[in-house]
Amino acid sequence: MILAITSSQDLVSLLQFPFMQRALIGAVLMGILGGLLGCFVTLRQLSFFSHAVGHAALVGVALGVLLQLNPTWMLLPFTLVFGVIVLYFVDKTDLGSDSVLSIVLSGALAIGVILSSLIQGYRGNLMAVLFGDILAIDATDLALTLLVLIGGTIFLLSTLRQQILLTLNPDVAKVQGIPVELYRYAFVVLLSLAVAVAIKAVGVLLVNAFLVIPAATAKLMSQQFSHFLLMSVIVGSTSSIVGILVSGIFNLASGPSIVLVQFLLFIAVFVVIKLGWKTA
Repeated sequence: MILAITSSQDLVSLLQFPFMQRALIGAVLMGILGGLLGCFVTLRQLSFFSHAVGHAALVGVALGVLLQLNPTWMLLPFTLVFGVIVLYFVDKTDLGSDSVLSIVLSGALAIGVILSSLIQGYRGNLMAVLFGDILAIDATDLALTLLVLIGGTIFLLSTLRQQILLTLNPDVAKVQGIPVELYRYAFVVLLSLAVAVAIKAVGVLLVNAFLVIPAATAKLMSQQFSHFLLMSVIVGSTSSIVGILVSGIFNLASGPSIVLVQFLLFIAVFVVIKLGWKTA
């Protein structure tokens, strides 16, 4: 009982720090963004694409450190250009998308490792981006995340019918006059920017899980797309908040804590639904 009271008091004190408040706001924004985009990522089977973009971001981070620039400002344009180029390669080659992504990912990762080895002295910025630290995000990071979230929400919700049709049947969407290529490239741009802003929170190694797990969890609980979209956003934001609190209370790494909470929630929902089916 004493431990619980002490923990509650510590938690209240922790929430009074500006860095913790920024982390919670960032967790909510990124959770909503990840949940929103994750629905389309999972249904369009773009999980490996976001994985490739996230890992290739190491090149942008290493370039930023080498050029003594803020890695975030190198990360945004690099992931954007990388995502568009990869989609172009997928469209213009006869190889499967998984083959193209594997080739480009391997090459970019090799370049990133080589560039990282050229960095002399302190590599704190590089390590922070690799493994994530949402407690270190600043007002600029929050502003960038909010801009991407607002832009993404307006784009996806204003074209929701076209996006759903494009997701379910691209050929029918094309016949109906929907600019399929334009929407595909616009979504890749949005996805690449989302990966870039989320990397500082959860790191290069876990950013794909941040996009995929909330949507996968919501898909287990949803039969309609609108419900699926709403549940994904709720799961993404709430699990991010819980992960931050777990990180602060138990002094754990913030990025892995968020993803661990999302993973445990997915397992719990999966088990409950499976047991429910068996009982029925």
